[in-house]
Amino acid sequence: MAMTDEELFLASMGDVTPLAQSNQVELSRLKHSPTIAQLEKRRAAQQEIDFDANFLSTEYVDLLDPHDLLQYKKSGVQEGVYKNLRLGKYQIDATLDLHGKTFREARSALFDFVMDCQQRNIRVLLVRHGIGLKSKPFPAILKSYVNKWFQEMPQVLAFHSALSCHGGSAATYVLLKKSEEKKLENRELHAKR
Repeated sequence: MAMTDEELFLASMGDVTPLAQSNQVELSRLKHSPTIAQLEKRRAAQQEIDFDANFLSTEYVDLLDPHDLLQYKKSGVQEGVYKNLRLGKYQIDATLDLHGKTFREARSALFDFVMDCQQRNIRVLLVRHGIGLKSKPFPAILKSYVNKWFQEMPQVLAFHSALSCHGGSAATYVLLKKSEEKKLENRELHAKR
């Protein structure tokens, strides 16, 4: 005699016991190590937290010849002031030596130095960057970047390669803006009464 579908189902399932009812799912307690992508995301997020106020560019710059003169003057700087800077007639108030520093170290040191000098009302600087004849694979890398960085800084009014007694084309005179308190002091000093 033929069994119905229901009888066939019941016969085949007769020795099956139901599972215990539980609303909880047990997850495996395996420790997963983060993937490379997750580690990179974490590192990038940490870098955002450790924000660097240094705005000096790290992009490609046209390389200068090691013996090129650096010269720059923002509009509004008087020719006489620029000429005196170029001829080394101003007293050098602070000096920074970048010889032997890596690109990152030089970028950071230059930025911090200029910011510190501006805060302390120091106006005339001498930065020794070298001419980079021994730089590999290209000469004058640091000199080329120093040229670009000075032009990016709003605190810098003018700069020019130094006289040979101060390092020649391996060093640069830099003229910084006056701080607001020095401007006010100067106005009061020269006020017509």
